[in-house]
Amino acid sequence: MTHRIRVLAFVLGLLLAFSGQAFAHAMLETAAPSAGSTVATPDEIRLGFTEALEPRFSSITVTDAAGKPIAAPKAAPDPADAKVLELHPSAPLAPGRYHVAWAVVSVDTHRTQGGFDFTVQP
Repeated sequence: MTHRIRVLAFVLGLLLAFSGQAFAHAMLETAAPSAGSTVATPDEIRLGFTEALEPRFSSITVTDAAGKPIAAPKAAPDPADAKVLELHPSAPLAPGRYHVAWAVVSVDTHRTQGGFDFTVQP
């Protein structure tokens, strides 16, 4: 193999190794309360993602078992961590099952969304 081909193969290998990062999306990494958990009334819904978020285009909504949205100001980023989005319900959550739906845009402009349930204990 000539020197030129070896260099080309090396550069191609580097491009392939880093291409996954170029196409990465912000995926849910942590949640409090966690999916499927039963908890005391939470003061906040806190979601951690694998990438920094674009807060203007990211949201969290919480609905009760009947599908009624829970009153809360718009979800906001944690000032100390651009990968974390927080929602603070306007009033304590009553006992019952809740659904968290999230949609986020990472700083690399990729959109992801998902959801999970948790239960507030009586």
